[in-house]
Order: sequence, then structure tokens, then C-alpha cells
Amino acid sequence: MIRTFKNKPLGELWLSGKTSKIDVKMHERILLRLDRLNIVNAPEELNLPGFNFHPLRGKPLRYSVHVNGPWCLTFEFYGGDAWRVDYEQYH
Repeated sequence: MIRTFKNKPLGELWLSGKTSKIDVKMHERILLRLDRLNIVNAPEELNLPGFNFHPLRGKPLRYSVHVNGPWCLTFEFYGGDAWRVDYEQYH
């Protein structure tokens, strides 16, 4: 289950289905990934085609899934929940 968001517009998109702060063209792709993230019990369950799931180097318990171009959802995962979910270009 998603517990917290680091990115406020991302939290707004998750709660209301819309935000003016993130390109509307990305909403569907982001929400698909957030829906999946909300139901998984382990981060490896996000290892799906097109998600490009991987742990972040040097950041234990932090993971990434690809959204589009350089944009990714990053998150921490412990206790069966996702924490500090962010939408960022971390490269």
C-alpha cells in the first residue's frame, strides 16, 4: 500500500485523479504504476514489461520504475508498504 508521497503533485494525482503540475499526457502511465504499487507486497512484483523496475544504487530500500523518457517513479519499500513515492528525473 502507498503510505506517503514525497512529491505533492503526485499525491494530488493519486488522490483526485488530476493535477495541473504534472503533464496530463503522463497521468495514465503514472496512475497505472501507482495502482500496481498500491497492491504489491514486495517491490519485485513491479518487475513487469515496460516498468524497467530496478533498485537504486547506493540507496538501500529505494527503487525505481520507468514512466516515460527520463521520468521515473521512485519509492522506498519496507513493511510491505511504499513510502516517499516521488516523480523525478534522477539520472
